[in-house]
Amino acid sequence: MELKISDGELSVRPTVTMPHPGFYHQVGEKRFRQLVDDHYEMIRHSDIDFLFPIHDEDDFETAKKQACDFFIQVCGGPDYFAQTRGEPRMVGRHAPFRIDEKGRHSWLAMYAELLPKLEEEGVHTEYVQSFWNYINIFSMWMVNTPSKN
Repeated sequence: MELKISDGELSVRPTVTMPHPGFYHQVGEKRFRQLVDDHYEMIRHSDIDFLFPIHDEDDFETAKKQACDFFIQVCGGPDYFAQTRGEPRMVGRHAPFRIDEKGRHSWLAMYAELLPKLEEEGVHTEYVQSFWNYINIFSMWMVNTPSKN
């Protein structure tokens, strides 16, 4: 498995390949929610915590749930996100936040730390890789601010 973070370029939106639906089906909803929960707990203590409502526990839990619902839907699970929030329109939803390439790298690095655990738990490498490939490229779409050198 290769969890390499590709460099993105502001305003460039490469073609995204959806994750293999086997990822969601092998991981299961409960473990998927744990994955996103673990990711958000890492965010809480990271250099990108300012992008998340870490000081309001209810808002933080809501953000976590919405992120998980989105990923579950993208990975072929139930369309929880569409049922509660409508069309994803993730670029527009992230527009109010100043997301730069450095922040994107931080966000991805936390997933890169968590995803090998799924492989150790028996999730097929190709499925985990397909999820990584998706978030690696799709996260480029969320970058809306030039990075400071």
